[in-house]
Amino acid sequence: MAAYLLRRLLLMIPTLIGIMGLTFLVVQFVPGGPVERLISQMKHHPDGEVGGGGSGSGPAYRGANGLDPEQIQALEKLYGFDKPPLERFVRMLWNYARFDFGASYYHDKQVVDLVIEKLPVSISLGLWTFLLTYLISIPLGIRKAVRHGSRFDTVTSTIVLVGYSIPGFVLGILLVVLFGGGSFWDLFPIRNLVSDDWESLAWPARIADYLWHMALPLTASVLGSFAVMTMLTKNSFLEEMSRQYVITARAKGLEERSVLYGHVFRNAMIPLITGFPGSFVAAFFSGSLLIETIFNLDGLGLLGFDSVMNRDYPVVMATLYFFTLLGLLTRIVTDLTYVLVDPRITFEGAE
Repeated sequence: MAAYLLRRLLLMIPTLIGIMGLTFLVVQFVPGGPVERLISQMKHHPDGEVGGGGSGSGPAYRGANGLDPEQIQALEKLYGFDKPPLERFVRMLWNYARFDFGASYYHDKQVVDLVIEKLPVSISLGLWTFLLTYLISIPLGIRKAVRHGSRFDTVTSTIVLVGYSIPGFVLGILLVVLFGGGSFWDLFPIRNLVSDDWESLAWPARIADYLWHMALPLTASVLGSFAVMTMLTKNSFLEEMSRQYVITARAKGLEERSVLYGHVFRNAMIPLITGFPGSFVAAFFSGSLLIETIFNLDGLGLLGFDSVMNRDYPVVMATLYFFTLLGLLTRIVTDLTYVLVDPRITFEGAE
């Protein structure tokens, strides 16, 4: 196991370098880089749509006609594009290895501070979506497996699949129209996580105000998320309930509840529990651009979109690095979870 973990950790290095290198290479050819955009603004072209290399590192810019070359060189130096691409890439990797992500081009803040500022929204959406999805899906999936083929199973499957077929953003718009003051009832707020006077409220009122703001975005986020988990739980339990050891346990006269929770539950939960680390991290940090846009929540989803549109490369590259690193570590944690949940699984063969 130790050799396997060491090998996985070492493989993370070339994987990270490869992903960052490919993205960095693509960035060099994306039109409308920060230097070009600033030149365009200086020439009073607010659309910023000018040609040339996206990184701003090319020898000339079509949008730079009429500007002093020294000014252009100063702009390149300001954004760090006065160095060769390979040198910039190596320096970026060295800084990222020390978790030094630099400053945003357009927000006048350090990238770390900017991400921390947006985290409350993403954590709120992610944490509650994760908890509600699993708290609803697992009991419902077990119940559906036990009553497989019944009217309850048919009705709930229909509701689950209909909910899954409706895109989250469509449901979000529908909720805003119905309950967010769109055309019918103005019952729930659709802006920010809390009210403006949240600081002046007592703690019970603060909690109620927070949940009141989260009601609609969570409904839109959860309804489509728990469908897959519900069906996965049901199918996992159905598969285990048909195995020979369950038939033997029933033949011995054990009660159905004892068979279900004493024998089936642990084995059926293996594929679900081992997915916890990845689902947990994804729910926290993936963000939802459409949900955040519909409900006016300023989280990591909007930050990522704005960074790409504004060519804010420090934010784009730093968040890519962080989430890639987190994803690779999560895969290792998932492997460890398999071993903890089912000791029969071993990685000795891989060593």
